[in-house]
Amino acid sequence: MINLVILVFVGGAIGAMAREFLMLGVPDLSDGFPMAILVANVVAAFLLGLVTGLHKRRAVSDDVNTMVGTGIMGGLSTFSSFVYGSFVLMSASASAAAVAIVYLLVSLVLGYGAVRLGLKLGQGGAAA
Repeated sequence: MINLVILVFVGGAIGAMAREFLMLGVPDLSDGFPMAILVANVVAAFLLGLVTGLHKRRAVSDDVNTMVGTGIMGGLSTFSSFVYGSFVLMSASASAAAVAIVYLLVSLVLGYGAVRLGLKLGQGGAAA
């Protein structure tokens, strides 16, 4: 049990650092579209799908799945930032609310697609 906690802790630290580097390196669009949050969430969705697919076919151990899936992807993905960014955009103006709705839809569609692609690749090309 203590090993799992340590794996999640270390993975979370790695994921949080990766998220911060993304936030510093990916600029938001001029209309306020939070591109860095979108990139972090889509990358995390893809990697979570990938490690899950690899775990399903036993290419990675339970410990690696826990560290990457729960720890790193938990630290990398930014659900609270995703929701807060949408709230801030929606509160700014009517035109910004439209950008927020586009952001929400794009995030959901790309995130879903990224998970499916990651699962497919992780399972060796089998249908996800």
